Amino acid sequence: MSNVLTDLSSHLALITGATGGIGHATALALASMKCNIAVHYNANAEKAQELVRKLESEGVRSKHFQADLSSYENTRRLHKEVVDSLGHPTILFNNAGLTLGKSGVKDISEISIEDFEKTWRANCATSYLLTQLCMPAIVEKEFGRIIFCSSVAGLTGGIVGPHYASSKSALHGLIHWLANTYAKKGITVNGVAPALITDTAMLPGTSESLSDKIPIGRLGKPEEIAETVVWMVKTGYVTNKVIAVDGGMFVQ
Repeated sequence: MSNVLTDLSSHLALITGATGGIGHATALALASMKCNIAVHYNANAEKAQELVRKLESEGVRSKHFQADLSSYENTRRLHKEVVDSLGHPTILFNNAGLTLGKSGVKDISEISIEDFEKTWRANCATSYLLTQLCMPAIVEKEFGRIIFCSSVAGLTGGIVGPHYASSKSALHGLIHWLANTYAKKGITVNGVAPALITDTAMLPGTSESLSDKIPIGRLGKPEEIAETVVWMVKTGYVTNKVIAVDGGMFVQ
């Protein structure tokens, strides 16, 4: 019997930030394997509704859920609403994140401690809380795939700012602890670290100027990140990894 999953019809994936380019592409990719999808969004209700319609046309169960994931209270509410409506997720893609609209920071004084803490809460702490909330049911089922969307900034410091880079690198320690702790329980924990992906809200410049920074000479596509996430879901022998998908920017 193959250990590579090809049919996810018995599984539910909760994807945060599912209306962004990476989340949207990942939802469609998992739905093509018959995975049921809980679509999280913060502000773009129309896009979330459109995505749910697309997913349902693929023959999977799907529903959209609004939450501002810079709030612990809203994170708890999101988990409860997903469980009450669709059941317990066995696949969690912690994909939502923010930069607070700040990029190209040149001096540490540009980021207040309040902005630093808010970025950490949205990019790391609520992902931790959501994972903590999902874990008991995942442990009970003896199957789980937990994936965090980091960034090459978490490996190199990046070009956005210290608030963003440090919040993403914090995920890496969390990934390693979770992976080591739950490896023998049928649960894999990994991270994907994209760089400069089109159709996202976090591009710190124009496509042309940013393409010059990438060895292969172009920006990445959301579908290329989704393929990495799908690989992590399908393959039970991959855990405790943070994989940079960055056109060759960072050598691991």
